[in-house]
Amino acid sequence: MARRNTAARAGRKGLPAFRTVVDSRVERVHTVRAGRADGRRVRLTGYDLLTGPWYTPLTFFYRGTLDGAALRDSLARTLRRYPLLSGRLERDADGGLSVVCADAGVRFTEASCPDRMREYGHGLRAQPVVGNLLREVSAFGVVGRDTPLLKIRLTRMSGGGSVLGVLINHTLADGGSTVAFLESWSREHLGLPWDGPDHDRDVLDRLGRPSADPVTREARAFVGTGRIRHLATTLKAGINKLATVTTRFDAAELAAMKAEAQRTPAEPGAWVSTNDALTAHLWQVLGELRARPAGETEWLGLIVGVRQRLGDALPASYWGNCVSNSWTSLTAGRLRESPLGSVAGDVRRCLESNTEDKIRDEIAFLDSYRRKGVSRHVMSVRAPDVSTTSVSVNNWSQFPLYRIDLGAGRPFWYEFPDLPVPTVHIAPTPDGDGGRDVYLCLPESDAALAGTRPWRERLHVYSGSPIGP
Repeated sequence: MARRNTAARAGRKGLPAFRTVVDSRVERVHTVRAGRADGRRVRLTGYDLLTGPWYTPLTFFYRGTLDGAALRDSLARTLRRYPLLSGRLERDADGGLSVVCADAGVRFTEASCPDRMREYGHGLRAQPVVGNLLREVSAFGVVGRDTPLLKIRLTRMSGGGSVLGVLINHTLADGGSTVAFLESWSREHLGLPWDGPDHDRDVLDRLGRPSADPVTREARAFVGTGRIRHLATTLKAGINKLATVTTRFDAAELAAMKAEAQRTPAEPGAWVSTNDALTAHLWQVLGELRARPAGETEWLGLIVGVRQRLGDALPASYWGNCVSNSWTSLTAGRLRESPLGSVAGDVRRCLESNTEDKIRDEIAFLDSYRRKGVSRHVMSVRAPDVSTTSVSVNNWSQFPLYRIDLGAGRPFWYEFPDLPVPTVHIAPTPDGDGGRDVYLCLPESDAALAGTRPWRERLHVYSGSPIGP
């Protein structure tokens, strides 16, 4: 371990990185810089501060071998338009956070693995090996330290193939902005034109406006709480024993599911999307899996991007965290017994509750806590019971995850990390055929049941194909 830390320090100082062996993997640690810095201090918004300085790891698997030197060159050029990624986090006087754009650098690690690339996919998750391929994801020791906010790890597999791990500090970017950066890097690497992002965080803060509607204020997605309750909630999430199972819904299955939802709509003329129908179906199946008493409440949380809700008031190129959430609920009995179209209607109404007025009120609310120096005490209204009565859905199905070509073709698989709370993550399929890959992060006992044939048959009740053993 000491040798690996020495290598990292050498890279940060711009000295030649040297080779070191860790777990039979040959590593070289580099520091990549844009080569210029303006030294500005970018104050992070209330949305940026919600998650804390944790890292979001994304992992891409390529059949071809990526060229580390070429990747570092294109990354350096990309960073010229993404100065926050090569900056460092500093604490503000009021307890908020800012990024100092001093071009301190991005950590880029190259490694060789003696194992051969396997056929990872929805039937063979790579998560058990991702930890060995990424590492260094702790949120501690980030603020006020010389700790990179972007860490890249390139692992070349024996016999060909590469694994690219990307870790971005969540205070800088939500999922959409993270993928936008990866698209920019891809286009820069391939010599294609691309538009730079907008890093002006003030433009979002200026949109904050408390709502005049008491119902909107009452339905805020976030709440301020005391230090003890906030700490207890965080610790509770940290001790959850969860496991993830994946499954794939093909385009024909989704079409049948949507047709069923439209056949039994919540109200005449109601419209639901494919993702509404899928979300409703998953919520119903998970409700059956929990088998809670009929009168108990089941909560569904939807993670929602707010750029569309703000329209032209927020530049389309805005880069940062711009995500809210909303909640809907049904009793366990009603959730299990309702027609799919009725539940899909609840999902649609929950999404549409994220109005411009609601988002502006939320921005103002979060900013007020930041200005009072207590932004670290803000959390989701359902955070205290996420492990027992609710599930959150994070829909990335429209993100171009399989277009991240960095010189060795497109990835054949992408891995989303396990999370500390029950979460449904929806992603596109590698072939871009209109299907969905779904990651179900559940309590271990539920995950074990979800992998059995009876539950797989329930999950895929709209499939025209037989379910395997």
